[in-house]
Amino acid sequence: MEADYEFEVGGDAPVIEAHWAGFVDLRRAPERAGKLPEIVQFPALAEALTKLNAADSTVWTSKCDFWPHLEPDEFDPDELDAPPGCAAHAMGCFIDLLPNSDQPWTLPAQAEKACKRICGLLNAVPLACCRVDLVIRRAFITPELMDLGVTAYLTACGESFSAAEKTLEAALAAFTDAL
Repeated sequence: MEADYEFEVGGDAPVIEAHWAGFVDLRRAPERAGKLPEIVQFPALAEALTKLNAADSTVWTSKCDFWPHLEPDEFDPDELDAPPGCAAHAMGCFIDLLPNSDQPWTLPAQAEKACKRICGLLNAVPLACCRVDLVIRRAFITPELMDLGVTAYLTACGESFSAAEKTLEAALAAFTDAL
């Protein structure tokens, strides 16, 4: 499985807003994961969100989305390690991750260490046609507290919609296990 990380923390780079207007705190109400609009299109996301927000998780989530169809110019089959003919359909999702309060990422080196560990685990997974990109960003944990967070972008492709969906499910499971 392909996995990499990068920093986007300066200037006009996007910022993770932990408690945005539509925020659902799945740490306190995990049963609500199955009711999020993204779950209707991609049910595997519910289990991942529940695990990522569990009491023993090192992270919690603040936002996610699912894209059922990526245009050919929105992904590179080579970066997904896709054999010829296996990139007819592509889809993706993202999850904003924040560290649990007992392990904040206040310094870039802390977030980078976590991302390196996750990428190392994912690169060892024998899964083609997918990748995870971890983007370290500034994050407003509360309106007064800014730390760092990570937006995880997962992308998968396949010769059919069903094949791409199964690959994305497997990539999401591997990603969740790595955390």
